[in-house]
Amino acid sequence: MKSNLPFVFLLFCALTGVSQEKAKGPIIKAYGEVWDIPEATFKTDTSGTFRAVFDVMNSPSDRSQLNPWIETAARFLNMHARAGVPVGQLKVALVVHNKASTDLLDSAHYQERFGVPNPNEGLLRALMDAGAQVVFCGQSSRARDVPIEDTVEGVQLSLSAVTALIQLQESGYHLIKF
Repeated sequence: MKSNLPFVFLLFCALTGVSQEKAKGPIIKAYGEVWDIPEATFKTDTSGTFRAVFDVMNSPSDRSQLNPWIETAARFLNMHARAGVPVGQLKVALVVHNKASTDLLDSAHYQERFGVPNPNEGLLRALMDAGAQVVFCGQSSRARDVPIEDTVEGVQLSLSAVTALIQLQESGYHLIKF
């Protein structure tokens, strides 16, 4: 028996104005598309400050692919801004370590290592231009042979990922691990 659920969903979306298309920006325009959710019943508190620290430790096996764990920070910024949270109330930090370490390399050094330009460089620059902190684990820097001087300009080096995560959480940032 064939289900009518796809048709019913499309009709619901058409009647309620729910978008089936992801929307760009407004903060990170080239990355982090999101869906608007006007029918949300758990309302977003647009008066509060959202502080999120993203624990980024994984990377796609295909070195020409954008790291989706880094792009999550762009989605966070875009969806909350689209929902009406003022930009000044959105605080983002990424703590990068482990397999994701090489995703911080500038394109020249990434090209030397993997034969392709770094697909994450534009995203990292856009995030930092929007005020996000990108903090690199010093232990991973040494273990993965990724010197800070070979990374995208603006990346900060910490003693360790653990150190940065503790300090950011003590400063009111909430840990996001996905």
